[in-house]
Amino acid sequence: MANHAQGDAPSLGRQIIEIAIMVLLVIGCYFGLRFFVVGTYEIPSSSMEETIQVGDRVFSEKISYYSRQPERGEIITFDDPLKEEQTLIKRVIAVAGDEVDLRDGKVYVNGEELVEPYTQGKPSYELDPAPGVKIEYPYTIPRGYLWMMGDNRTNSADSRYFGAIPVTAVSGHANVIYWPLDHIGTLD
Repeated sequence: MANHAQGDAPSLGRQIIEIAIMVLLVIGCYFGLRFFVVGTYEIPSSSMEETIQVGDRVFSEKISYYSRQPERGEIITFDDPLKEEQTLIKRVIAVAGDEVDLRDGKVYVNGEELVEPYTQGKPSYELDPAPGVKIEYPYTIPRGYLWMMGDNRTNSADSRYFGAIPVTAVSGHANVIYWPLDHIGTLD
């Protein structure tokens, strides 16, 4: 007499457990990617125009800064030093040890005038700093800090307003506009 094995179909309870595990894995992967690999941001202001427009959505990858510090010229996302739970996006102009000066609407780093085609020729004047912030030019960037400026220099509250930001506030390297479709491209 032959042994009749039950079918290979798992029980209903086992199927529910497998589906629950799969859902948890997908959710875990999603949050793992968002927390450790890439963030997505919608641009709310014109401070980075013409490079990034209001309403553009960007990817900000986090991996490169696990092994190195942000560099001059990179566009990064970082925690707003004046408003909790708000993220800003600006360009790194100077790093620790650099000296920033603003003269006649031009930016100088370590005595050299920056060539900044991304500003569309807009001048870079001093701003009245935020309450409690003191900035005197030339300004030397402290160790562990970055000097950030928006590309739209006449409409950007940046390090001229809130001072240098700590490197620990950096959340990622913004490198791709992914929406809207007619703006898709890499950021320089």
